[in-house]
Amino acid sequence: MELTLFQKCVFEFIGTLILVLMGDGVCAAVTLNNSKAKGAGWVVITLAWGFAVMCGVFIAGPYSGAHLNPAVTLGLAIPGLFPWSDVLPYVVAQMLGGFVGAVLVYVFYVDHFKATSDNPDGMLGCFCTIPAIQHKSINFLSELIATFVLVFLILCIGTKGNENVGMGSLGAFPVTCVIMSLGMSLGATTGYAMNPARDLSPRLAHAVLPIKGKRDSDWGYSWVPVAGPLCGGALAAGLYLLIF
Repeated sequence: MELTLFQKCVFEFIGTLILVLMGDGVCAAVTLNNSKAKGAGWVVITLAWGFAVMCGVFIAGPYSGAHLNPAVTLGLAIPGLFPWSDVLPYVVAQMLGGFVGAVLVYVFYVDHFKATSDNPDGMLGCFCTIPAIQHKSINFLSELIATFVLVFLILCIGTKGNENVGMGSLGAFPVTCVIMSLGMSLGATTGYAMNPARDLSPRLAHAVLPIKGKRDSDWGYSWVPVAGPLCGGALAAGLYLLIF
């Protein structure tokens, strides 16, 4: 059965919601006071984010292609692997999914957020990325390079000869490994957003939610995890076109 664009966008919404719910959820689990997982560390975060992406792909992969990321949607549209007319609806669905997923993280951990009012930076980090060292030009480059690798590998996974690797439209397990590897190797500088729907939408949720003791949402930095991934995705698509 051929799905309508609206139905595909619904799956993008749900898949991105699950991605952010589980991804931001591990950030909350590791960060917030009185959580049984508090202090579990970077390895737990990178593993859980990889599995969060895998779960989102399992949900949306057979129906929408499971982009779950505006940078991926752009990266697929540039080489003609996705129709440009569908880009904006997909991005809107992804951004809405990211927002709702972040709100659900707050609802789930509301008592722990209340117990962590003495750590406003930590609470912000449960929603969106914060660079270890704020140097916006280098932070931008970090996000660009990490997302370049992500999108280029996704494009390569879909090429002839790699079809047997896939477990879903974009290959859930290989992409999971890519996310984990990127988090461990290239994620420590910025928190590896690599996805505007994973960063901007939860950042907006942080801004509007009634979180006791929260700080500002760092809007001065917010362009970095949006522009960096989009530029990285576009450059990956350009290299893919050049090679293939």
